[in-house]
Amino acid sequence: MSEIDKSGEGGNGGEPRSGLLKRAIWGVAAVGVAAVVYIIVQASSNPAAHGDLKSVAKGEMAKLTISPDATAAPATTFYDGEGKPLRIADFKGKVVVLNIWATWCGPCVLEMPTLAKLAAEYPTDKVMVVPVSVDGDREADKAKAFIATHAPLTFYRDPKMKLPYDLKPASVGMPTTVIFDKDGVEKGRLMGGADWSGADAKAVIDKVLASG
Repeated sequence: MSEIDKSGEGGNGGEPRSGLLKRAIWGVAAVGVAAVVYIIVQASSNPAAHGDLKSVAKGEMAKLTISPDATAAPATTFYDGEGKPLRIADFKGKVVVLNIWATWCGPCVLEMPTLAKLAAEYPTDKVMVVPVSVDGDREADKAKAFIATHAPLTFYRDPKMKLPYDLKPASVGMPTTVIFDKDGVEKGRLMGGADWSGADAKAVIDKVLASG
């Protein structure tokens, strides 16, 4: 899993990041890990939070963390390939599989074909797989071209890298995949790469679909 770099656009003309910035990123990563541990502990102490979803989170989905609370999707704006602003709420009525990725994240690139296969399994009026690139402006064309080779996925981007930090708790590693139900409530989160093309992932998505 790659660490998220929130150094922003521009920098020092493409010069290497400073050691201080690297240490800051690692510090943020540590906070993120602590937040994930908190979720796991809370869910473990509250069996009702697991529901039926945890019972089907097997195999490739074994790392899925079940959300202990009814956490709504952030109202963060991201953009489609034409620059149209969107929010997760715009997909209300559909199960949303939000994937946060970047071209410089090796595991993200490896798992993208499996997300494309997952998307092909469901009609878009039922399930939307939403891969949001956090690449900056200089890499936007590369990211868009990469998604174009993985139909039926659609290109989305968050050039200011706000979305992963607006999740509750924040995500500081990639890839991160978050599953929201039809009401925009987070049901589960998987940090790190996974194979989304098989029966394990489909069982999880089907369970969220069936939950209403």
